[in-house]
Amino acid sequence: MGKLGRYVPASRRADRVPPKGGPPEAGPRAPHPSAGRRLLSLGKPRSVAGQVFLLQLVVVLLLIATAVVVLVIQDRNRAIQEAGDRSLVAAESFANAPGTAEAMKSDDPTAALQPQAEAVRKRTGVDYVVALSPYGFRWTHPDPDQIGKHVSTSYGQALEGEPHQTAFDSSLGKAVDSTVAVFDEKGTAVGLVTVGVTVDKVTSVVQRQLPVLFAAGGVALLLAAGGSALVSGRLRRQTRGLGPVEMTRMYEHHDAVLHAVREGVIILDGDARLLLVNDEARRLLALPPEVEGRPVTGLGLSPALAELLASGRAATDRVFLAGDVLLAVSVRQVGSQGGSVATLRDTTELRALAGRADVAGGRLQLLYEASTRIGTTLDMKRTAEELTEVAVPRFADFATVELLEPVLQGGEPTGASRDIRRIATAGIRDDVPLYPVGRRMRYAPGNPVAIGMTTGRPVLVAELAKADGWRVQNPERARRVIEFGIHSMISVPLQARGQLLGVVEFWRSEQERFEPDDLSPAEELAARAAVCIDNARRYTREHTTAVTLQRSLLPGSLPELSALEVGHRYLPAQAGVGGDWYDVIPLPGARVALVVGDVVGHGLHAAATMGRLRTAVHNFAALDLPPDELLAHLDDLITRIDQDAAAEGNTEAVTGATCLYAVYDPVSGRCVLARAGHPGPALVSPDGSVTFPDIPVAPPLGVGGGLPVETAVLRLAADSRLVLYTDGLVEARGRDIDTGLGMLRQALAHTDGATPDDTCRAVLDAMLRTRSSDDVALLVARTRLLDPEQVEEWEVPDDPAAVSRIRAEATRRLESWGLGEAAFTTELILSELVTNAIRYGASPISLRLLRDRDSLICEVADGTSTSPHLRRAAFTDEGGRGLFLVAQMSRRWGTRYTDRGKIIWAEQALDAGAAGAVGDLSGLLMTDL
Repeated sequence: MGKLGRYVPASRRADRVPPKGGPPEAGPRAPHPSAGRRLLSLGKPRSVAGQVFLLQLVVVLLLIATAVVVLVIQDRNRAIQEAGDRSLVAAESFANAPGTAEAMKSDDPTAALQPQAEAVRKRTGVDYVVALSPYGFRWTHPDPDQIGKHVSTSYGQALEGEPHQTAFDSSLGKAVDSTVAVFDEKGTAVGLVTVGVTVDKVTSVVQRQLPVLFAAGGVALLLAAGGSALVSGRLRRQTRGLGPVEMTRMYEHHDAVLHAVREGVIILDGDARLLLVNDEARRLLALPPEVEGRPVTGLGLSPALAELLASGRAATDRVFLAGDVLLAVSVRQVGSQGGSVATLRDTTELRALAGRADVAGGRLQLLYEASTRIGTTLDMKRTAEELTEVAVPRFADFATVELLEPVLQGGEPTGASRDIRRIATAGIRDDVPLYPVGRRMRYAPGNPVAIGMTTGRPVLVAELAKADGWRVQNPERARRVIEFGIHSMISVPLQARGQLLGVVEFWRSEQERFEPDDLSPAEELAARAAVCIDNARRYTREHTTAVTLQRSLLPGSLPELSALEVGHRYLPAQAGVGGDWYDVIPLPGARVALVVGDVVGHGLHAAATMGRLRTAVHNFAALDLPPDELLAHLDDLITRIDQDAAAEGNTEAVTGATCLYAVYDPVSGRCVLARAGHPGPALVSPDGSVTFPDIPVAPPLGVGGGLPVETAVLRLAADSRLVLYTDGLVEARGRDIDTGLGMLRQALAHTDGATPDDTCRAVLDAMLRTRSSDDVALLVARTRLLDPEQVEEWEVPDDPAAVSRIRAEATRRLESWGLGEAAFTTELILSELVTNAIRYGASPISLRLLRDRDSLICEVADGTSTSPHLRRAAFTDEGGRGLFLVAQMSRRWGTRYTDRGKIIWAEQALDAGAAGAVGDLSGLLMTDL
């Protein structure tokens, strides 16, 4: 190609003038190359255009060969796919044809199916259509001798309703077999249809596409030849007639000069791509080996330097930092295409000055980050961690923080104790042999940390290996720290308001040793962190006080009851303590009151109000008030509290308090509930179903305005679970209460058979993935019913003579319970109560004895609402001692009112101490008499 490119026709050879400086053979007397040499030059092209043409020829031939191979493979795969589709369509058509299923169930399937199968085979062009029984025996076949023979191939997939296809090599070539099942109207497989087709029967398209492919290849070769000729002429014009030898010599001369100078040279084109880079420029800019042709902005240079080189603007001795080298850069534009040449000179003598400026800027940036990143929370541990995260690795390789023990508890640092505990550590490696987080330490007097804590000033240890006071603290650990590579440290006391809170230590292993100039930024970091830690300490103290108050107002432990098995949970809000509370109050007659309440708001005011409400509920429950009356009294109480607060000028009212009060009777399973602005309960039946009973709702406490409170009565079977909760469980930001109730229903549905405590745990795990913004109270009560054998009732006639009979029957019942030792006390109690009911009460009169765990309860009901009063009779009085005797012989006694009258009850303790008390009382009575 090179020789042919320089050939000149004879008619023009004499007029051609060789260019100045051109090669000798370009002149008019240049010898003509022989035909053999021209053929040899074709076989071994020396020009770039000829080499490119040969490369293009090889590429085109490879592309044609690859296309033919790919086309053959694709045609083969397409033929197999088409053969499979044809056999599957034929099989499904034959299987679904009307009468196929009936023919297969007939007495002679072969007679009915063989003609149809052959007709389908000839019409569709497949190789065979075979009908099989579900057990694999042929009913049809192109070869009649094969009919009735068994096929061993498994057709389990086809019998399950899925078509089965296989490809196999037959004597006629590659073939595809498709098998489908035939089902009757009941969906039962009555037979199989298998159809096979050889791949060679599918028309190939390779023969039609090969001529087009070869024609395209020829066109590509012609275009490549023409392109090579054009490139060859263009290269001649661009090199001004210089041949390869002259170009090589010129390049060697320029390259020797370019790489010998001790100044970096970079040549860029108009698109800011590197055309040439000498060795000195590579060294100064730390460029990789192959960078020619890449844009200058993609070499990892500093943005300012890359922008200057890419712009091509003229510049003289502009200074830039490239790694550890300061460069003076000059740029000049060259050529008409927008290219440029940049020269680089090493100005390392300015490095010291630039280094000091960089250190100062880095310290300012470090202090700025400290002001924004330290103290983002009111948590001492997190604040200490933020201090270590800011310091590592910009200022130190490792950082540790220790605080005094009283500070960690939120108390004031008295200075009496120097015991500190490490609460935060950070470093560039995790295997550092420093003390871990949580370690309690006391530093020796000569230790640099102790010196700094005593003097209140930072202490620098530039060489730990030579610091005797530091190594004496723990020689073995000091040896490991030094062997690890830590060589210097700075200890800075954490002080706020003139009080020592703790200490922070900065350690270096890979950075340069600490210098006196590092004390100032270390002290500034510690001062910023100390203020934040002191604020967090004060918050911790106040928060601990509020939590302690609230915990003291909540029940510490719930009583063990025969009526209920109770599980409970309380979770404070993320923002602090709140006003949610719960309680379980034993009531007379083995009954139990369940209470859940909520005072809206957070802080000490809400916790204190909650305590007042809980105390009031206990007082009202002691009067055995029904739920509706109890909530009405609470409403009046909160109204008075708000009025008193307004009179004193206090703006914090209690509006928003809610309460749900329930009384459960284990004798009848009856549960009476009332609520004031509070979410209703959830009920889990013994079978695991979850419901939300409809409980009439009254306005929240304090805003009811005297409106009546309605009650609801539920009959609870044994092993039912009554779930009481506050709104923090079901309501959350971004989630309405209906969604929360649905989640609660789903969570309870998965707790079938769980204990109340396990139910609480499962509900909280499902409902509260993260810390709630509101506090949560949860109370789960599993109901029990007293055995009818534990209860005995009598109707008492309105006749004093009936007292002796009732007393005798009660004694016999006590003996059947194994409580004969309590008969004397019980006779005295029930005689007094029954006699008073007959004498002062009204019909109907009834007596009920309850045996509950460690107590015996005697209840006398009558139809009047007058309440007896206990008094101490004088020596001369003939009466007035009955209720006094009842009070002395029972653990407790009282009166509760019903819709039809009242009940006087007395509860005795079934233990040895009670019997002794009865003996003491008998002696006292004998003395008085």
